[in-house]
Amino acid sequence: MLKPLLDGAVLMAYLACALFFLRFYLQSKDRLFALFSLSFTLMGVHNVLGALLAPDLDSERIHYLYVVRLVAYLLILGAIWDKNRAGRGSG
Repeated sequence: MLKPLLDGAVLMAYLACALFFLRFYLQSKDRLFALFSLSFTLMGVHNVLGALLAPDLDSERIHYLYVVRLVAYLLILGAIWDKNRAGRGSG
């Protein structure tokens, strides 16, 4: 009974973070903020998929949902790597 409420709160937090980074992207046009916004959106999608599909899936197939979260984390790592790589040429 409490789990749907907490899932909704976590989804709201992910989307608030995504909008926060989207605002900075629109101001600065920095790709780092766009990729962070996309990553937090994907984590919100993972949360929704977990809330909607997890009760119906057996425990052997639920790990496929974590591919979405893995992509989100790889986007964050790629964004940080890209930002640091781009900064080396101006030093």
